[in-house]
Amino acid sequence: MTTLRILVSAAILFSGAAVSAQGGTAAIELSSRSATPGATLSLSGKGFGNFKSVQTNKVTVNGVPALVQRWESDLIEVKVPFKATSGSVEVVIGKKKMPAGTLTIVKPHIESITPTEAERGTVLQITGRNFGVTAGARDPNTMFGVNDVLVGGVVVRPRRWKDDKIEVEIPANAASGDVVVRLASSDPSPDGSCCAPVEYVVSNAVPLALIPSVRVDPTSGPAGTKVVLFGQGFGASKGASDAVLIGGQPTTVAQWKDDVIVVHVPLGAESGPLVLKSQGRQRTVANFTVHVPKTTTISPASGPIGTLLRINGEHFGFYSESGSTPYSFMDFNKGENRVEIGGVQAVIYRWNDDRIDVWVPFSAKSGKVVIYRSANKPNLDGSCCAERGVLATDAGDFSLVTPVIESYEPKSAGLDAMVTIKGKGFGTFLKTAEHTELRLSQKAYKRRSDVEINEPDASSTVVSNVSRTEVLFNGAAAMVQSWTDTEIVVKVPHRNLYGIGKRGEFFDNLASGPLVVRRGSWDVLPDGTCCSPKQWLTREAGQFTIEAKGLPDTGYWNNNRPDADTNQ
Repeated sequence: MTTLRILVSAAILFSGAAVSAQGGTAAIELSSRSATPGATLSLSGKGFGNFKSVQTNKVTVNGVPALVQRWESDLIEVKVPFKATSGSVEVVIGKKKMPAGTLTIVKPHIESITPTEAERGTVLQITGRNFGVTAGARDPNTMFGVNDVLVGGVVVRPRRWKDDKIEVEIPANAASGDVVVRLASSDPSPDGSCCAPVEYVVSNAVPLALIPSVRVDPTSGPAGTKVVLFGQGFGASKGASDAVLIGGQPTTVAQWKDDVIVVHVPLGAESGPLVLKSQGRQRTVANFTVHVPKTTTISPASGPIGTLLRINGEHFGFYSESGSTPYSFMDFNKGENRVEIGGVQAVIYRWNDDRIDVWVPFSAKSGKVVIYRSANKPNLDGSCCAERGVLATDAGDFSLVTPVIESYEPKSAGLDAMVTIKGKGFGTFLKTAEHTELRLSQKAYKRRSDVEINEPDASSTVVSNVSRTEVLFNGAAAMVQSWTDTEIVVKVPHRNLYGIGKRGEFFDNLASGPLVVRRGSWDVLPDGTCCSPKQWLTREAGQFTIEAKGLPDTGYWNNNRPDADTNQ
């Protein structure tokens, strides 16, 4: 006698009133009046006795043997067979047959899917009936099989599964096609043992169109922000009805290709859905937040020309964005995005979303510091422009200071001696690569990692020997030791003050000359491009005499000059 191995599984009880078998000495109740193939059906009653073998103990559905999962004296659980049809359920114990009522076989049915067009990665909702209360085990190799969903022929495991609703996430490898629900079923082998190969009951098919995903970058910014849509199938060029809307307002289209679209946030735009209208189809591809620029601090609040003015805040956007010149959106040298100091346009060094650095121009005046961002409203066809304008942000007040020299000591000294110049309004010492800065201005002021601002007290490394803050001794630049707003300390220079003869004799009188402090800066040109030649603000401290002290003796030059004979 073969002993059935009891297959452990949770009893799945279907909703519906229990049905009592008619006739017989004991009533048998079914857990449900209807069920799908593969569902677990419970039979409650008495007198079932002990399980002896798969040949002796059976349950049939309209004559088709069901796979027995559990057999106790008062409870039997079976899998509704794949080949079963609606009809009577019987318990067979040897030659004894016990009717258990009638079971209606139903199939899963999809009523609708939401959405009917979707990107890969979207959560798809499937509503209908007769899905069963669970997808079953998660192991696809289980002997009873696993309920699942097919999307375009690709098997998808569910996120949620109820008898009337299923949720799945559309996988990346799915293709457009039919959505079907599959319920796994496993019948007993011909000898009654477990199990025949798994078969599936399949629902009706509902078509799903998969559309390419669209990535939007960025998803927030102020008016004038350049927004790029990356995807596929946009079309080779913009059609008459194609558009991109932010919060319901059309944007200016700067570029439209099959795989990329570039637009600019229009004037007056409000936060809301970013909607793509392309080839007769409309879809929301992102939610866009329209920010308003805000400043927190400016530093310093006063200074001379050439000062690097730092504006801190948020939502300034980026300089390489402009809605005023569509189809040529890399041309940003005409002042659409700009900073003005006292009504005079400043030279931009950096423009980041949370910080803007500008050079105080040569013609600057005391007054308001204002940040301007250009933007526009498009024509009905998305071209530029029905209206042009700027978004102005008040950053605070800046006071232009003119350097004043009050004293300097000593009035004469030898080479490498220290000279201290006192006064006020000297500003900050800056030493930068001037040619690189001009290229920055001429190419939208994009920041380069190899351009730095150096202060003597912060670093001993200077990027370039081109300085815009200088002290000159009779026209020769001195080495700056320290530079504050009220005091400058420099060394009396060597360079260009004297020459050396072939035999080491000195000539070119180290005479007196003016001691000069000067700062340089530029102006943005009248057409908004950068920049005018550097202009200098010069302040003379007085006359200074370089004494013949600290000079090396003639032996130094005889032993080290290039034409010296060191072998003799």
